[in-house]
Amino acid sequence: MASSAAAGGQQVRLNDLPAQTLSQLKKQLDEEVSHLTNSFQSLRSAQAKFNECLKSLSAALVPEATSRTILVPLTASLYVPGRLADTDKVLVDVGTGFYVEKDRTKAKVFYEGKIKELGTNLDDLEKIVGGKSDNLRMVEEVLRQKLLAQGGAEGSAAGAQA
Repeated sequence: MASSAAAGGQQVRLNDLPAQTLSQLKKQLDEEVSHLTNSFQSLRSAQAKFNECLKSLSAALVPEATSRTILVPLTASLYVPGRLADTDKVLVDVGTGFYVEKDRTKAKVFYEGKIKELGTNLDDLEKIVGGKSDNLRMVEEVLRQKLLAQGGAEGSAAGAQA
């Protein structure tokens, strides 16, 4: 609890830092944890979308689907009826507005790779968030102790003057 890793990999004794510096460090760590948590949620959401694509490849694109009418989205709230002409070829969004035609098997491999990659990134990010959260708790505890000590010292000084 007495030290925490600072930028550059140096060890800093938290007890040696003034309360104002600890407060600034706490604010910075709060912002970092918040940003990393938002990033974690975004990655989790992207992973869920890729999982949904993988499910659609397996469940919706069966040869029997060519005889069924489906709703094709034109916008987020506007659909038109349509029929699938080919259930083996799909267009895969590979990022930044680029689409690549793939057969179902290659699309499945693509999405499985993306899901695995995001899972690895999520695991790494979770460890980073945990470390930052631990650092934040240590800073908060030392700051609380310093503020209590300052409050106690001021109360003693005021009592001695009276």
